[in-house]
Amino acid sequence: MNNAQTSTTIAVRSSFFRADLMSWSAASEELAADDTMPARTPGGMSCPPSDHSPSWMITLSMQALLNDGDEVLIPAPDYPLWTAAVKLAGGNPVHYLCDEEAEWYPDVADVRSKVTARTKGLVIINPNNPTGALYPKEILWELVKIAQEYGLVLFADEIYDRLLFDGREHASVASLTDDVLVVTLNGLSKSHRIAGFRSGWMVLSGNKEGASGYIEGINMLASMRLCANVPSQYVVPKALDDWAGEDALMQPGGRLYEQRECVCKAIGEIPGLSVVKPKAAFYVFPKIDVKQFDIMDDEVFVLRFLQEKQVLLVHGKGFNWPEPDHFRIVYLPEVGELQDAMGRLKAFLGEGGVGRWQGCLCAVQE
Repeated sequence: MNNAQTSTTIAVRSSFFRADLMSWSAASEELAADDTMPARTPGGMSCPPSDHSPSWMITLSMQALLNDGDEVLIPAPDYPLWTAAVKLAGGNPVHYLCDEEAEWYPDVADVRSKVTARTKGLVIINPNNPTGALYPKEILWELVKIAQEYGLVLFADEIYDRLLFDGREHASVASLTDDVLVVTLNGLSKSHRIAGFRSGWMVLSGNKEGASGYIEGINMLASMRLCANVPSQYVVPKALDDWAGEDALMQPGGRLYEQRECVCKAIGEIPGLSVVKPKAAFYVFPKIDVKQFDIMDDEVFVLRFLQEKQVLLVHGKGFNWPEPDHFRIVYLPEVGELQDAMGRLKAFLGEGGVGRWQGCLCAVQE
């Protein structure tokens, strides 16, 4: 356990005894009164954090913004909660393409071409789930320009911003502009491996002119949430205080680094598979040659693999990717387990024949 994890655990334990003595609002006020909090928050943003998990705040941010028929630009592939949250709020998700041939960076021209009079927001997932891509400032600036030109709210999902490989640095969207309203979502679930605590924040920064109604809606929805995790709120400042800027797990010899190397090497050894090596997070999004393996339905493919080899993948269309030619691997298991799983995948593909993965889902489920 590293220092950040140890301090986080201590902070959690020391907070439990007083959690029942303070309401969620009191804990929020204590965090808001902490002057050093903005300095600890990536991008130097000046608003206090929210009180809930980033996943729930994605839904909240859409419900406060959208009227029926409004549109939000979301990357493809995406973290599918964004698409679901837009639909739940009555909006229409419009997916812009990320270009696999260009390190999975957003296709800026495609983003611009999909802006309409109904477009209200632009979502940036950086680092990206499921591709593991890390966007350079040049790409982020282009997206900021589009948001500024069309008066869009920028939503920056940056939950993996501290899980970076090969000495790379993350640029927070909010640090690049004061002219656009930026809603940044982040938390401790991934970087500090405490997903069960639902500890995160949402920060509004930049140009808030004309956003009073939106902010009021967020506050109203947040005040209706009566089950905030009070102890986890005390963890946030301490955890960020102790963050050293580098995670040993992401360095050569570290567990996540070696697991990434293992998976990418194994993919390269399977004919018909290719991959863009991830630069962040703990996902990889390989491409499969659908002609070679005669795959027409990627969901049938992953279900058959699960059924026959007992290894679970997620099909690309589950991330709103338009073609049946990708799937996601989560490389959190240890190297030995990953080697076994990739060996099963190689064997499974080697057993494939014409039409092996064609057919309807009901045939698989039977």
